Amino acid sequence: MTALGPTDRSVLVTGGAGFIGSHLADALVDDNDVCVLDDLSRGSRDAVPDAAEFVEGDVRDATTVERVCADVDVVFHQAANISVERSVEAPVETHRVNVDGTLNVLEAVRDADARVVFASSAAVYGEPSRVPVAESQRKSPSSPYGAEKLSADRYVRLYASLYDLETVALRYFNVYGPGGIATDYSGVIDAFLSRARRDEDLPVHGDGTQTRDFVHVSDVVQANLRAAVTDHVGEAYNVGTGGSVTIDRLANLIVDVTDSASDVVHTSPRPGDIDESEADIGRARDRLGYRPRITLRDGLETLVGTTT
Repeated sequence: MTALGPTDRSVLVTGGAGFIGSHLADALVDDNDVCVLDDLSRGSRDAVPDAAEFVEGDVRDATTVERVCADVDVVFHQAANISVERSVEAPVETHRVNVDGTLNVLEAVRDADARVVFASSAAVYGEPSRVPVAESQRKSPSSPYGAEKLSADRYVRLYASLYDLETVALRYFNVYGPGGIATDYSGVIDAFLSRARRDEDLPVHGDGTQTRDFVHVSDVVQANLRAAVTDHVGEAYNVGTGGSVTIDRLANLIVDVTDSASDVVHTSPRPGDIDESEADIGRARDRLGYRPRITLRDGLETLVGTTT
């Protein structure tokens, strides 16, 4: 996969000890000089490839960010506080990570011949007015996390036009895969798999007709690698599969792939849940050459042997 992206470059992955960041570092390390910056608040040192340099530090610390960005060619900025719940409880704290941390990265590389590939989020859209969701659709975040990602997303693109900095924003939909952590966007898969292996009921909020676009982490890595070398900079791209599945269908699919005796049960609707979510990936397909490769069933089957 690394042939799709940069080679013989100096690369920084912020948040590189976390879920997506560690997969990205793994994909880059054989052909590049990789440095990982992570404060280990959620990530694990063991997830960082042995061949990568590791710096324990916080993206809120401008001095640290400036030091690790020195002479770098590409920054994959994955570091973030990704908990919607935490952003509601402590919006100032999460703003400092998600917005101020992004500005620290942008400022550190502003005068360098470097590129920033930023991990944005489908949370910038809030409840979509229609699906599939195109990048041009109205942005109406429903949480501080979404508002923070939207602010950082706009800063990333503003730096491209204002300072001629090469930047790309990737708006992730519901990312899942090996090493995934429970989040508001993909944790349902981990929870369902764990319960299915124990033959426990799978609780589905509401009637289960809510739709989500679940994208495998290897496809997210593919999008990042392509974004690192594209000529189409200064833009935002959706990263999903271009398809969606109902939560009810997801639960039943997990029962099937695990050969579980679990029952799918419906519980009270969860306040604030978005009804529909599906990415329009036409822009990423046409300009990045992005093609998602992992079907949901295949992706779930790869997880069956690793989820406990």
